[in-house]
Amino acid sequence: MPADVVPINRHVDPEAERLDTVFFALSDPVRRAILQRLDGADLLVSEIAAAFPISLQAVSRHIQVLVRAGLLRQERTGRISRCSLDAGPIADAAVWLNQYSKYWQAQFDTLAQHLIALDAPAPADDPRGS
Repeated sequence: MPADVVPINRHVDPEAERLDTVFFALSDPVRRAILQRLDGADLLVSEIAAAFPISLQAVSRHIQVLVRAGLLRQERTGRISRCSLDAGPIADAAVWLNQYSKYWQAQFDTLAQHLIALDAPAPADDPRGS
């Protein structure tokens, strides 16, 4: 194996495995929409499912992915299942992403310089005339 290739061994790094699970859960637009619906609200699974043009069973599978990622808490009382958001894993993912903000900041700085140059007044003609 080349020296610059890092082997992926998930048994060694459980934090990397948790991030993989969170990013996988966030990769689907239905799951992101479920999280948005739960922002500030606890909802029944049936209330969540009512907002989507897919079956209750499909929504339940999406919910289970979110639960496994730690993004949702699900409480059952008999046949009733209530879900609530747990944003902790999203914060962990944001911390990981923030490591790369120095690259974004350099791009923003370059853009700012270009915008300043565009807004700068054009040089005036020489007042001494020709």
